[in-house]
Amino acid sequence: MGGAVTALLTIIGWLILFVLCWPLALLALLLWPLLWLVSLPFRLIGITFEAVFALLRGVLFLPARLLSAKRRKAA
Repeated sequence: MGGAVTALLTIIGWLILFVLCWPLALLALLLWPLLWLVSLPFRLIGITFEAVFALLRGVLFLPARLLSAKRRKAA
């Protein structure tokens, strides 16, 4: 549902921009795919860093998880 609301607000914002300044709105419409292509490498870097930090978190918390599992079995 959040994606639909974001899309609706984007369309409404573009329509308002189109009414106020149509050349700028058309320029934004034409440049949007280029900006999306430029942002792809940064998204991939972000996904990679997120995965690396999740792996480090898992490795660092593994001893605590193992110890808590032994305590649960003993109780």
